[in-house]
Amino acid sequence: QVQLVESGGDLVQPGGSLRLSCAASGNIYSIRDRNWYRQAPGKQREFVAGITTGGSTAYADSVKGRFTITRDNAKKMVYLQMNSLKPEDTAVYSCNAEVRATSRSQWYTLWGQGTQVTVSA
Repeated sequence: QVQLVESGGDLVQPGGSLRLSCAASGNIYSIRDRNWYRQAPGKQREFVAGITTGGSTAYADSVKGRFTITRDNAKKMVYLQMNSLKPEDTAVYSCNAEVRATSRSQWYTLWGQGTQVTVSA
């Protein structure tokens, strides 16, 4: 079964830090771009951060300077280090990845189930 599983979400006080992880497993030949998205209650899902195979990164303006995305290609992992957290960062954080099952397969986007991050005093 091909899947992405997020972990690391928690309740944290404003100004605190969390590190989210996203593990890919199953019949995956290769992984291309990997991203983190979030969805707060009553709001649309929004892009948070992305990283290419080569390590190029992109961030939403709202998290620049506070969040850092990294990846470990050998372990098929991607991480999101979140510092200086604010109440408005409260959301379900989900990762996605562009994957393919063989060298000749089509690329498709795989999503995880999400992990809850709550920033509150």
